[in-house]
Amino acid sequence: MRIFDPHIHMTSRTTDDYQAMYDAGVRALVEPSFWLGQPRTSPASFFDYFDSLLGWEPFRAAQYGIAHHCTLALNPKEANDPRCAPVLDALPRYLVKDSVVAVGEIGYDSMTPAEDTALAAQLQLAADHGLPALVHTPHRDKLAGLRRTVDVVRESHLPPERVLLDHLNETTVKEAADSGAWLGFSIYPDTKMDEDRMVAVLRSHGTERVLVNSAADWGRSDPLKTRRVGDAMLAAGFTDDDVDQVLWRNPVAFYGLSGRLHLDLPSPAALHEGNSVLRGGE
Repeated sequence: MRIFDPHIHMTSRTTDDYQAMYDAGVRALVEPSFWLGQPRTSPASFFDYFDSLLGWEPFRAAQYGIAHHCTLALNPKEANDPRCAPVLDALPRYLVKDSVVAVGEIGYDSMTPAEDTALAAQLQLAADHGLPALVHTPHRDKLAGLRRTVDVVRESHLPPERVLLDHLNETTVKEAADSGAWLGFSIYPDTKMDEDRMVAVLRSHGTERVLVNSAADWGRSDPLKTRRVGDAMLAAGFTDDDVDQVLWRNPVAFYGLSGRLHLDLPSPAALHEGNSVLRGGE
């Protein structure tokens, strides 16, 4: 089983997680930029974070045989902090980087006017840079948030077929599918979706334009949830080809819209800016 995790926050994970993911079949991933739990107080802290997603994390992933790409954005939660607003002005110099395969995560957290502004501006940046967009639908008032998101996408210059609507569930999947966008589902131990609910959605709506991710942030999460979905699909009677479509071909097709997806992993470098993942090693 080959797996492409299209949304996972590896900054919060250990090297043991990388090894376990490789052993489970993960060969590629996309790490979206998002908030870190502790509020950032200046744009400079975003830029250091972006640099780590462009440098250190791809280096770390390569040590374990996994191709790493990222998406960059001012996330919806911190879009409400005026101290962070200058990030929007600096994003164009980051969006030209080779391993950036989308603008994201953008979207809604609390559905505020500031989030409206940031979402519209970053959809335009995606259109300007020829990139797709990874859109975070809110965890609260999810259906209302999805409808508001779809309205903003329709008003933008970015076609819906270049948008991935993420964190969907049973209440939002039909309207998301009707919008023409790609459909993203985050599989968690306790919240969002689990693998059995995901299988039920796949039975109802099919495998077209569906991406499944583990998200695997700094909270209770599991970086092997993509594999658990694949196993659950097979146990439920889906074919190997169905699993490959959901866990590999669909994320490759979506992020391939960027023209920057590189899945042939070269031999990993021994050091990144003088540093090794083997702390204390020679």
